[in-house]
Amino acid sequence: MKILITGGCGFVGANIALFLNSKGYKIESLDNLSRKGSNYNLNLLKQNKIKNYKIDISNYKKLSKLPKYDLVIDCCAEAAVEVSRKNIDKVINTNLIGTLNVLKKVKQDSSKILFLSSSRIYPINESNKLIKSNLIKKKIIQKKMFGEKDNIQGAKTIYGLTKLTSEMLIEEFAYAFKIKYLINRCGVISGPLQFGKQDQGFVSLWVWNHLNKKNMKYIGFGGNGFQLRDVLHINDLCELILKQIKKFNKINNKLFTVGGSWKSNTSLKELTKICEKITNNKIVFKKVKKTSIYDIPYYISDNRIVSNVYKWKPKNNIFNVVNDMYLWLKKNKSKLKKYF
Repeated sequence: MKILITGGCGFVGANIALFLNSKGYKIESLDNLSRKGSNYNLNLLKQNKIKNYKIDISNYKKLSKLPKYDLVIDCCAEAAVEVSRKNIDKVINTNLIGTLNVLKKVKQDSSKILFLSSSRIYPINESNKLIKSNLIKKKIIQKKMFGEKDNIQGAKTIYGLTKLTSEMLIEEFAYAFKIKYLINRCGVISGPLQFGKQDQGFVSLWVWNHLNKKNMKYIGFGGNGFQLRDVLHINDLCELILKQIKKFNKINNKLFTVGGSWKSNTSLKELTKICEKITNNKIVFKKVKKTSIYDIPYYISDNRIVSNVYKWKPKNNIFNVVNDMYLWLKKNKSKLKKYF
């Protein structure tokens, strides 16, 4: 099977490319190499004889001329939610026009598509309600999960809008042109090859700053660090995608919620304690009480449907995620400084 991975030099795309390559699939990548760290991951792909096409996904003319593939795994996205407020054109062109172009390519080649969507398709107010109803204070009082049947109506960030619209566009192409698809609506994903920043890849950023004794800030919701997210180890996602590829002809045209769920989650405060334990370093945190209109206090994925369909569950807890991140960052510390 020949597979194209868009965003193949990004954190998620590179991991999937290397994993599937090791399983004997013929993998190629599309990535414009605009992000920090993409050249580092590109070198890993080259070492494994995985070709990358340096093409912007918004350029359909160039995309359409690529070879024919059996499957396209669409990982390409501008995923920083704050960027989506400041650079609307970039986010729309990458996340939505990019998906449209991939779908036209898939239609042209009679290929399949596996799309990685986002938990940010859920409205901001759905998470904020948990604070108003006192479900979140210093710890979680009630185990709320978000899944396929939860409400999606309401403001969700421009980034989230592009992801939800892409989901809908895929469904329309499937109906109109008989395309086979799968959509994984993912929460936070983390692990080696991730170059974190404030509003994207926060686990990587946390570990890096502890490793290098760089002070940080708890931002928003009073500055206490009680925001909670589930975190899926990239290895667990790769294992799921392998199962999905093998069963694609039998199980398709479905959407799944995919995340760390109750197996792997953390508040920022708890993440700090884990980082301290693993790195043996303590850093100072300042409190920034003001909350961005795009920040949410809480998200946990409801994995029950995907678990039942594929007999899959995350194997790694949050400690494993942080420890694997730490081992990679420590081993490659001198090479990675310029990317953080």
